[in-house]
Amino acid sequence: MNLIFLIMCCLGLGAICLINPESAISVMLEGAEDAVSLSIKMCAVYALWLGILEVMEGAGLNKLVATLFRPLSNFFFKKQSKETREVISMNMAADFLGMGGAATPLGIKAMKMMDKGEESASYDMVKFLILNVTSIQLLPTTVIALRSQAGSNSASDIIFPTLISTIVSALVGLGILKITQLLKGKFKRKKGG
Repeated sequence: MNLIFLIMCCLGLGAICLINPESAISVMLEGAEDAVSLSIKMCAVYALWLGILEVMEGAGLNKLVATLFRPLSNFFFKKQSKETREVISMNMAADFLGMGGAATPLGIKAMKMMDKGEESASYDMVKFLILNVTSIQLLPTTVIALRSQAGSNSASDIIFPTLISTIVSALVGLGILKITQLLKGKFKRKKGG
């Protein structure tokens, strides 16, 4: 992957040097400035939501949120322990509220709790990864914050489209996982029988 990015950067730099060499330095500096500015904005957004998550945990609201998402985690992860399902519930809640940065540590913790030391990921681990990557969001807070900081007049217009697209992507991902699991079982039977 690093090689691909290196090739892309070299090709881009070479193209700008051939097309408009006098603007190459100014374009690179402008890009670096934009990257630093975006990083600072993202740090502020993540710090805010990680702080909110910490306050929720200190106030015991994480238990309440976990209770609200418990039916989902019980449905999808029946074989996992109660503690694992609680961490999964908190992860799902953080994703649902658009706190992707806050959900990441919980997702890593849940994966570690599900890991049984096998060579490959279990079915539940893959299912959790799909739910985590698609992250059904009611409030895409990070994107709303970025749109607001960029000067959008209606930063929250993306709530409904985001909810629909994340639900569809989650259903497609889970459907593909189920089909893959069924095909895997079918091929195993053919091999053994």
